[in-house]
Amino acid sequence: MLYRLYDTVALGELLIDFTENGVSGQGNPLFEANPGGAPANVLAMLKKLGHSCAFVGKVGKDNFGDMLERTVAEAGIDTSALLRDAEIPTTLAVVHTLPGGDRDFSFYRKPGADVRLTAEELPEAMLTHCRIFHFGTLSLTEEPCRSATVKAIDMAKKAGALLSFDPNLRLPLWRSAKAAKEQIAWGLSRCDVVKIADNELEFMTGQTDFDTGAAMLKEQYPNIRLLNVTNGPGGSYSYYDGLRVHVPGVSLGGVIETTGAGDTFCACVLHYVLEHGLEGLEEEDLRSMLRYANAAAYLVTTKKGAIRSMPEAAQVEELLDKLMSEH
Repeated sequence: MLYRLYDTVALGELLIDFTENGVSGQGNPLFEANPGGAPANVLAMLKKLGHSCAFVGKVGKDNFGDMLERTVAEAGIDTSALLRDAEIPTTLAVVHTLPGGDRDFSFYRKPGADVRLTAEELPEAMLTHCRIFHFGTLSLTEEPCRSATVKAIDMAKKAGALLSFDPNLRLPLWRSAKAAKEQIAWGLSRCDVVKIADNELEFMTGQTDFDTGAAMLKEQYPNIRLLNVTNGPGGSYSYYDGLRVHVPGVSLGGVIETTGAGDTFCACVLHYVLEHGLEGLEEEDLRSMLRYANAAAYLVTTKKGAIRSMPEAAQVEELLDKLMSEH
């Protein structure tokens, strides 16, 4: 059996999320610099759950890049494939919190260091010795990072890794909605496991009914073995080998903002796959997986930011015990 250096390797954006954090004495909005980026968020939660992880990407050779490299390393993630760009600065995102905790994004990335990753810079040993390779679409928005992502996926798949994909739709970063749809479709055609949000499912299928939209994706992309749809407070749905399971969201209140919730959910699904595999899952398996992922995702919404806000495994278990005792 091939020796695996890492449980999960993720490629993509690592950036600073400036999240609203009150108002100054002069009446100006205050923003907190939170380390983020969906692929790194996923790894941070997986690390909390005891898995070996490595990140592949690029940040600027600037103070924000220093902060990000330090944060990822502190989280226990291997940063040996995190490169620094001396010419282009680290990508920034300003996150405006909407009523109910949802968000609106403004990006400073024309270009940003993350899109400068090239195919030649990929760490071959890392990509060919992982159990799961995780990617999103932000590394597919433009070259040269798109070609690097395509090559990384090819390398990991040929070496026998499972492919995990999060569409992570951020329309302001695309030249057009058509371009976004094409690249999301490409990602869907490659992966084994998908985490897709309700708005992304509608974007790709035109359907607001999750069962109808999921059936369309499963028919169009037979390579997808485990399809999970997230619906915020409405909970999550899992579609696997003819099974369909829904688990309601955690409704204990106290939501501050939803940054990192989908990534936390995604990480918990990958944790389940790493622990149990993708073969012969039954309805109760999927229910247990979603219950855990929903609980962890809720916990991250009660704090600001993502990488530094991921819950400990013990906190997730404690919340699950509380929820079970209430029922």
